[in-house]
Amino acid sequence: MKKNMGNADRVLRILIALVIGTLYFTNIISGALGLVLLVLSVVFVLTSLVSFCPLYAIFGMRTCKVREKG
Repeated sequence: MKKNMGNADRVLRILIALVIGTLYFTNIISGALGLVLLVLSVVFVLTSLVSFCPLYAIFGMRTCKVREKG
């Protein structure tokens, strides 16, 4: 797995996951929507920790800087 997420993207995903987690555990969001968003927030945290997003790889996207070899 090559890194395809930049620092700004990683921080934004973690912040979104924190907001979703807070909303879920304070019962502001609940039910099926709450569970789906909670799972999404776990995926956001995991992809942020490894700096790799499978969807970015599928679509050929990168938000991190590419190092020049030479």
